[in-house]
Amino acid sequence: MFDRRELEEAAALVHAQVPATPTHHWPQLSTRIGAEVWVKHENHLPTGAFKVRGGITLIDWLRRTQPDCPGVITATRGNHGQSQSRAATAAGLRAVIYVPRGNSPEKNAAMRAYGAELREHGDDFDEARLAAMAAAEAEGLFPVPPFHRELVRGVATYGFEMFNDAPPLDTVYVPIGCGSGICGVIAARDALGLETEVVGVVAEGAAGAKLSVEAGRVVETNSATTFADGMAVRVPVAEALAIYGKGASRIVAVSDAQIADAARALFTDTHNIAEGAGAAALAALMAERDRQAGKRVAVILSGGNIDSAKAARLLSGETPVP
Repeated sequence: MFDRRELEEAAALVHAQVPATPTHHWPQLSTRIGAEVWVKHENHLPTGAFKVRGGITLIDWLRRTQPDCPGVITATRGNHGQSQSRAATAAGLRAVIYVPRGNSPEKNAAMRAYGAELREHGDDFDEARLAAMAAAEAEGLFPVPPFHRELVRGVATYGFEMFNDAPPLDTVYVPIGCGSGICGVIAARDALGLETEVVGVVAEGAAGAKLSVEAGRVVETNSATTFADGMAVRVPVAEALAIYGKGASRIVAVSDAQIADAARALFTDTHNIAEGAGAAALAALMAERDRQAGKRVAVILSGGNIDSAKAARLLSGETPVP
């Protein structure tokens, strides 16, 4: 998707607003897994998740290519919405964000704090997305899709950082929602000419990406039921599927119970709080520990935005309900 120069330019743009995140080797995790485990800490970013990177590059692109555009409209479960709200309002633009009914109260509050005009619509992300895209023309706003080249270019900077900061990696595990994260990692790997295996991770209750790769076409599921709301997508994005369908070695599905176990392991071994999607990569590595024995492996801790009550239940040993 991008050459090294394009990623270096994106990194300069992103780092002018937010810092690079650490890529840590954690000995306790390594002992638990039986491999050399590195964690890319996207939970350390200002919005608490990797999406902030794509907001910076997309809004910069929008201001350069459509200078008269008054703002953006999009749909989210939270992290993408924080990213777009933060970047748009900082640029003096309007940000209209659709979320499904029953969305995370704390993510909703964060989006409003960043300046979003928040609207609740539908019972899941995909219903909210359709409503946002339908409202865009009537309101004269740019419809930000869940997957866009400029979003991916920004997001790819975390893969670019990770591959430059860590020793050569055998495998990287990446959670999949709409696909910008895994496509960014694949793009960074390819731009740097590396041989690292990229493994995508989905929740068992939202396995559309895995089913789509296996079928060779977009497979829409009837529901997307998981407490890992960043992965709760019923309809995979075709443009993303075209990239991770070829660029990922495989897609692994993990249960909510496995994700909860991984989140507790992250807290015990690293004292980092992970939201469901943020713990999913480690859940997949834990499930494949025999396959990765003795190797050098990285997991993406994509975000830490879990509601307080849900985090308390998780750390007490429960698996949060969707």
